[in-house]
Amino acid sequence: MGRAGRRLPALAALFYGALAALVLLGVRDVMFLYEENRCSMTYMYEYPEYLKIKLPKKTARRYPAYELYLYGEGNYAEENKNLLLTGIPVLFLPGNAGSYKQVRSLGSIALRKAEDVDFKYHFNFFSVNFNEELVALYGGSLQRQTKFVHECIKVILKLYKDREYAPSSVAIVGHSMGGLVARALLTLKNFKPELINLLITQATPHVAPVMPLDKYLTDFYTAVNNHWILKAQDLRNLTTLSVAGGFRDYQVRSGLAFLPRLSQHDSALSVVSSAVPRAWASTDHLSIVWCKELILATIRAFFDLIDENTRQITEDPKKRMSVLNHHFVRHPAKMFEENPEAFTHLSGAFNWITVKGSKWTYSVYNDSDGKYFSFPLANHRISYSHVYCENSMLLFIGLLSHNKIQVNLKGCRELSLSRESEWKTDEETAPSQLSAMKRKHHKDTSSWIYGCMNTNSSMCLEAADLSWRAELLPTTKVVMLKLLDYPSLSHIVIQVPPAAGNKYTLGCEFFKEDSRTVQLPVTHLFSFGFSSSKILLNSSGLLYNVQLQHFNQIYQAFKIYIDSHCQSLKERKPSVYRLHIPWSYEDSITVAKVPSLAEISAKLHIAQPHSDSSFPELNIYSSPDCQYEVILKTSLLQVLGQIVRFHAGSFPVYIVSNILLTYGGQLSTLRSTGQCSDFSLELVKAAKPYKVEPLISIVVFLQGFNWFREIWESLSLPEVDAAVLSSQDAWFPLVSLILFLFGTGIAYWSGVFFSTSLRLFSSLWLTLIRPTELQKDKLITPSRLCGMVSLALVSWTTCGAFAVLIIYLQYLFKVIKLHVTVRAEQNMHKRDSGHSKKTSQNSSIHTVKAQCSVDSIPEATQSPSNSKTLAEAVNSLKMHITVFNLFTWIVLLNLPSLIYWLKNLRYSVRLDPDPCRSTAIILVCILEILMNSSTCEVKSSKLLKIAVKVPLPLSVVMLAFGRMHLYRVPHFVTFSVLLHVLCCFV
Repeated sequence: MGRAGRRLPALAALFYGALAALVLLGVRDVMFLYEENRCSMTYMYEYPEYLKIKLPKKTARRYPAYELYLYGEGNYAEENKNLLLTGIPVLFLPGNAGSYKQVRSLGSIALRKAEDVDFKYHFNFFSVNFNEELVALYGGSLQRQTKFVHECIKVILKLYKDREYAPSSVAIVGHSMGGLVARALLTLKNFKPELINLLITQATPHVAPVMPLDKYLTDFYTAVNNHWILKAQDLRNLTTLSVAGGFRDYQVRSGLAFLPRLSQHDSALSVVSSAVPRAWASTDHLSIVWCKELILATIRAFFDLIDENTRQITEDPKKRMSVLNHHFVRHPAKMFEENPEAFTHLSGAFNWITVKGSKWTYSVYNDSDGKYFSFPLANHRISYSHVYCENSMLLFIGLLSHNKIQVNLKGCRELSLSRESEWKTDEETAPSQLSAMKRKHHKDTSSWIYGCMNTNSSMCLEAADLSWRAELLPTTKVVMLKLLDYPSLSHIVIQVPPAAGNKYTLGCEFFKEDSRTVQLPVTHLFSFGFSSSKILLNSSGLLYNVQLQHFNQIYQAFKIYIDSHCQSLKERKPSVYRLHIPWSYEDSITVAKVPSLAEISAKLHIAQPHSDSSFPELNIYSSPDCQYEVILKTSLLQVLGQIVRFHAGSFPVYIVSNILLTYGGQLSTLRSTGQCSDFSLELVKAAKPYKVEPLISIVVFLQGFNWFREIWESLSLPEVDAAVLSSQDAWFPLVSLILFLFGTGIAYWSGVFFSTSLRLFSSLWLTLIRPTELQKDKLITPSRLCGMVSLALVSWTTCGAFAVLIIYLQYLFKVIKLHVTVRAEQNMHKRDSGHSKKTSQNSSIHTVKAQCSVDSIPEATQSPSNSKTLAEAVNSLKMHITVFNLFTWIVLLNLPSLIYWLKNLRYSVRLDPDPCRSTAIILVCILEILMNSSTCEVKSSKLLKIAVKVPLPLSVVMLAFGRMHLYRVPHFVTFSVLLHVLCCFV
């Protein structure tokens, strides 16, 4: 029995160590195991300058910490110092702890673009200084920021008063929480919606806060999202684009950056940066502001949005959405045209060649003659359903070496497809290459595939331009047409212009859709990567679509290996693999040399909607003489990463819930045995998921019934957080159990950390200061009462979190002091016990006159009450360590408001609004008494029976209503500790 008792702590440490290791593996996957940064840095060609805009005195007094700036460089900055502006206003809003200087990437590239068009059109970029406030963690200033932005918009528009092309609205670019502030403008009572017609947000968490640490933050989100849902019809004139960063952005997961689904569908667009044409790169939370590929796409879109007549951003919502789709969703490798001509004339100077086969490839280098290749459709319509054509990226195919695919891909992406203005923004482009690239630029973006309706001749002088149906991929532009959709076409025509000094590689093939679409069922979650799903693509086609069946949940994560084998050793174009998610724009693209073994991570940002029945697809744009084997395995590491990515914000709730259950177990043991058990041992016994999870699951299940929901709402109870997460498709079976176990593991090792830290502090104390004797403190004294009042005043007049921190440090000092005293008494007791044994042995040898004086008896022997006092002190210490552990999490959850207050102390001594002022006052009174209490008063209390039963229901309620509202956690802990204090008196 004793051996089993000793084995239990070792097994518990092993089990909870394994849980903590799984959490660390998930954190590692989220924060470190992502694709390399493929973004190019943006550079300023002239020294950036920020001209401070003078605000009205009333506005400046009301918002002393905020400022408005105009961005400029060189001569442009000098010319605008008098603020005689004639451009198009764009306002940049920084996010959490963001700087107004982050506007420089957009402003600098827009300036270079304007220079290329001789300032026929140009943009004036403004930026707001929010004093780098932590608005993602403290929501008390979000409303203030929103009102200040409204004032800034009015100031900006006044700068253009009486100008020839005076704007009536301002475009806004918001990074992180700046995007949410921009959306919140529409909730202001006196805000006119026509003041903004375009909003672009970068890595903005639209759905919910990343860490809901105070009520002001969650209420702000609720107000904004409800307004956008309920007033969707009133927002049709506002075009909104949300760009998420992908898996590199571990601060704001991309699922939060998708605009709410019930919002207007025709004027809102959400994309992930990895799917944006000409970028195809995931960005972290900061690089999305300066990622050159994304900035170029944004500036191109801005210039395409200009109305020729008003010289401002167009007022036509359809055109705005068309431009954004062109640059951020599907790029046809052509310059944007609002109304492209349906038919075009084909020059007859080129040679016409008829191709009758179902498969055709053509390569040409340094050919001075242009050609038209014509494909008759009459026979192909009988045997095939689709035609697919690809046009590889000219000379850049030859530049792609086996070792530098990504480097040259970046050059291809940037050099062959940029507009005239971008030639000046690519610092890595050699001057000798510049003129050749400019000459070739028109060819890369010109039309190349047509549909002919002429059935009587081998030549076609007028044809439909099918190049608008194409889409751009790295190193190639492709088009796939369904023949049934074009019944009037008689021929497909491919144009090959003269290739002086350049290389063209083209290919077309006709096929049946079924022959190129294969289904690959994904492996089960619990296969843990030991089993795999495979498929071999034997045909020699140019395109394959691999449908990934049963891949629709956010907790699924896979590794896909594509092994390409080729028949000959000749040089080939690289293969392009695209993981296409049909229900959202979150595609990811991989370019691999051939032959090779490529590895692709497959995981989702948002789950499949219930109304969607499509399959994710792996599109393989292949080399014609190669075979491809696709192998899919479940990736346990990435599954853990998905759990951490989607639910790391809930970890504090599960950790505190476990500590609270342990706290209740210690009180129960104290009541039944009179002794307080160790934290780690009690955690093993008390923290059981079956005590908490079933009740929450039952409530979530019942909320699916209308009758239960009506009763629930009649009681004015908030919706269970798990039900809300389920409606957002961010919840799945067993996730709560997994999170509870993770929370148990973290709570266990946090207890070990606290115990080890106290031992270290007490050892240091013992070497420096002589410990005091054990003595019983009074619960309330005049000095402590004054301390309570003083800290309550501090909380009321300054910051509640500051008062909480002060009482926390006092409690820490008290616990360390008690730990030092207990250790000293235990050491003395051991020495005295050893001395007593030695004395008794000597007295048995010397039996003559074996009498002891009272002074010679050890203190422990002569005074049994001292041993009892020591035992009580040990029990009290164990209880204090658990309470201090709980209190530590309260301090951590309130820490952001303290940091915000300290940062803004020069503007105001009092934090207003303060999310923890009332809680702080209660905590100060509770802890001032509790830190001086002992278990002696508690175990004899009449209220102990109630105090023992409270932690369990509190844990249930905390998990039910605290996952998405972390600010509620301190309330539950405070209530439980308040009963503890009452037990000291009753």
